[in-house]
Amino acid sequence: MDKMALQLHLTTEKSMGLKEANNAYVFRVDRHAGKNEIRGAVESAFNVKVDSVRTMIMPGKSKRLRWRIGHTPRWKKAIVTLEKGQVISDFENI
Repeated sequence: MDKMALQLHLTTEKSMGLKEANNAYVFRVDRHAGKNEIRGAVESAFNVKVDSVRTMIMPGKSKRLRWRIGHTPRWKKAIVTLEKGQVISDFENI
């Protein structure tokens, strides 16, 4: 489940601020992935050293379609902080 733990790099204004200030990258990850699995996936996919991983479950939003109310699914977000001097070159031009 190493490489399957990472699903998407989130590009938002807040995540760009974290990247510049703290050398942290934000990923959407598998809901069942643990911190160690996320750490291993980032280290093997991008060949960098990870300092810390913080995770949070993001709640689904309520959506309405005609008279029914539904919900989008919950998802997991991971904030991965790299060690000093490490960068992920794939996301530097964003």
